[in-house]
Amino acid sequence: MGDLDTGIAREIGRAVEARREDAVRLLQDLVGVPSVTGEEGAVQEVVERAFLERGFEVDRWEATPGEISPYLDHVGEQETYENRPNVAGVRTGTGGGRSVLLNAHVDTVEPGDPLAWTHDPHAGEIEGDLLYGRGSCDMKGGLVTYLIALDALSDLGVELRGDVTVAATVGEESGGLGALSTVLRGYRADATLITEPTRLALVVAQGGSLVFRLTVPGRSAHAAVRDEGVSALEKFVPIFEDLRALERERNATLAHPLYDELFNKVPINVGVVRAGNWASTVPESLVAEVRVGLIPGEEVEPFRDLVAERIASVANQDPWLRDHPPKLEWFGGQFAPAEVPPDVPICEAIKRAHELTTGEKPAVEGAPYGADMRLFIRFGEMPCVMYGAGDVRVAHAPDEHVSIMELMTATKTVACLLADWCGVAE
Repeated sequence: MGDLDTGIAREIGRAVEARREDAVRLLQDLVGVPSVTGEEGAVQEVVERAFLERGFEVDRWEATPGEISPYLDHVGEQETYENRPNVAGVRTGTGGGRSVLLNAHVDTVEPGDPLAWTHDPHAGEIEGDLLYGRGSCDMKGGLVTYLIALDALSDLGVELRGDVTVAATVGEESGGLGALSTVLRGYRADATLITEPTRLALVVAQGGSLVFRLTVPGRSAHAAVRDEGVSALEKFVPIFEDLRALERERNATLAHPLYDELFNKVPINVGVVRAGNWASTVPESLVAEVRVGLIPGEEVEPFRDLVAERIASVANQDPWLRDHPPKLEWFGGQFAPAEVPPDVPICEAIKRAHELTTGEKPAVEGAPYGADMRLFIRFGEMPCVMYGAGDVRVAHAPDEHVSIMELMTATKTVACLLADWCGVAE
């Protein structure tokens, strides 16, 4: 619509500020319920209750193996589908406006070593402007953003013309099970917003992220006669070095305007290495798990082929590996890259809303990580962008936190966006 003015934006901002304590309390409630990927049932009870309190039409369902089976390459194998409900809440508009789907995932990574935290990961403790806890940043704070924005509009007596759907989904950290199931269930809108922690930047592109497992064979022998064995660790070293070379080559040759300023656009990370079973035994096998990055414009299958060719090329130069080739397995959710043009209507609307809220234009960026954004674009055929409070650099770390001030700014922006995008009934 584009007819929201600074006066209305100020009223919305004041209404959001009046809800600050509610926002903090709701985020503390959500952080207080552990919801590691695969164990989201308990936190969704809190979410469903919050949706019902706001008068949403609530839909609660679990993804099934049958519906997900054709898409396993995209979201990965699941240990379980039970007690992992997705929850969608719909606020039906008065008619004649544009619809929007607001998505947030409720699953988190493990807290990790408790001794690495200075704050209880599930207490929602506040120190200064920061609220601490696992999921506070990634991305329970983003879900709070939607609900408080809608509360503020209700406080002002604003009725939206377009339909608003808030989808709280599971399984994002392991591939996007819940987001895909939301699309397969038939949820569609004129645009989708995900409030991932973007530091209030408008993110119009997400990188790809693929994971593979490499098993390198060796031959065991007593350490006293180690030359009679074949160390799988030593055989892996040239492969590791070539993966580093591949990373350098790709950074030097790949180009994308939203990623060119990054020092490492397409990181390759060897995250897990397991080899051997005793110091006095030559390791007879090695298993490495590796994450590789892609940028928008790249396709998954050709890149998989490239990685396989590089590993095979190294192996063919070694007499042992030539006869005992490493085994390559792709596993987990394969995050394909995705993007939307930075001038599509939802992008322009978010830019307006952010500028009305802050007085400044938002940065427009690409994210180097994988996200649910790709699923709404690829399978929902909807424009989808990300914008939210928080910094992804603290998302999976000890003492994860979000700035309350930034959370309120994001909430004001989302409230302005809803009034602008969906339209306001007379």
